[in-house]
Amino acid sequence: MILHLHLVRHGQTLFNRYNRLQGWSNSPLTAAGLDDATRAGELLAGVDFAAAYCSDTTRAQVTAERILDVNESHGHARPPLIADMHFREQCYGYWEGQDMDMAWLAAGGPHGAPSYNAIVERYGVAATRDFLKEADPFHDAESDAEYWERIAGGYALIAANPALEDGDHVLQISHGNTLLSLMQRFAPEGYALSERPANGSVSEFDLDTGADFGSALAVVSYNRR
Repeated sequence: MILHLHLVRHGQTLFNRYNRLQGWSNSPLTAAGLDDATRAGELLAGVDFAAAYCSDTTRAQVTAERILDVNESHGHARPPLIADMHFREQCYGYWEGQDMDMAWLAAGGPHGAPSYNAIVERYGVAATRDFLKEADPFHDAESDAEYWERIAGGYALIAANPALEDGDHVLQISHGNTLLSLMQRFAPEGYALSERPANGSVSEFDLDTGADFGSALAVVSYNRR
């Protein structure tokens, strides 16, 4: 069974505006962030959603409800919103709420890679998580293996929904680094992935519910707004 997933990055938050890491912690949507969600809703106004999922963070839930408000106003039935921790952003542990540039310097500096992009270029995406966990004095930040085990659980949750049928459309509110990580793992060549997807942007994936997670997602579009 193939499901059409519409992944929307939540609207801008205060931490986004201040360039701070925001994983499992929360900050409210800004006025611009609420507008991001409304624009995403209009972009998806023609889609009939059979299900809707988001992380259990308020920024994701507020974004999801606003998109569903717009979708419902265009005559579509409103699916129940399922909020679950498996859809959260990467956990940054001790570095939650810290300036992003300083956090990535602390993670990659000892390895000769003083920024997120430098870590990716020199060591690969997995190292961004593993180095950050290594630099966390409490080691609460997620390792690459811990992160992907949790994320895979979210897609298993969608695949196991007995109400979904082949070809259904599913709304999923996601997060910047998670969307970028999914693209880095599943996208074919040709996508520009040096920057995170924009707040309120839409990326589309097809989910093969019968496949192992490593081959379950196919990229359809990225960072549409």
